[in-house]
Amino acid sequence: MTINRYIDHTLLKPESTQEQIDHLIAEAKKHNFASVCVNPTWVSYSAKQLADSDVNVCTVVGFPLGANTSAVKAFEAKDAIANGADEVDMVINIGRLKSGQYQEVQDDIKAVVDASGDKLVKVIIETCLLTKEEKIKACQLSVAAGADYVKTSTGFSTGGATVADVSLMRQTVGSNIGVKASGGARSLKDALAFVEAGATRIGTSSGVVIVNGEVADGDY
Repeated sequence: MTINRYIDHTLLKPESTQEQIDHLIAEAKKHNFASVCVNPTWVSYSAKQLADSDVNVCTVVGFPLGANTSAVKAFEAKDAIANGADEVDMVINIGRLKSGQYQEVQDDIKAVVDASGDKLVKVIIETCLLTKEEKIKACQLSVAAGADYVKTSTGFSTGGATVADVSLMRQTVGSNIGVKASGGARSLKDALAFVEAGATRIGTSSGVVIVNGEVADGDY
């Protein structure tokens, strides 16, 4: 198995500079990662730089809190795709999920799915803030709304992916949609454990470290 095609090479810090984005893109090209995951402001630039490669441009919507209105999330998705995004990682409305307002959560996800057309939509459920029952429900709602993936984490809350959460998400969604483990993969061993648990993508800023068989210092 070649781990590089599992990796969404990620840089979402608000202080990220163009020089750092250039470095991210160069690494993604060199290692032929699945995508770069960047904030919306860098989508157009990244798409131009990656036009001659197999690396997709992934961006985030409703990030990192998920508390935007559905109309805003849908507009964000459309705008990102118009700028060249191939994949959209959206954050669910966590507060409404925890309030038991399940139809509102499903409709929120569907608004982004509909706005994204044939582009890949990954739904960030922010597992660190949810109970087991809420994780299961969030995955079920994502499937019902037509999402392509469920994703563990933003990387900006209280924790990232765990093997147990990835396994639970895979069991819940079945084999037809993807599972993205985001945060927590600091080494090749970590990445392979997530894949074994059912992950089909890994969101990490440590992609180069992982493919080189080293161990990263950070937690994302």
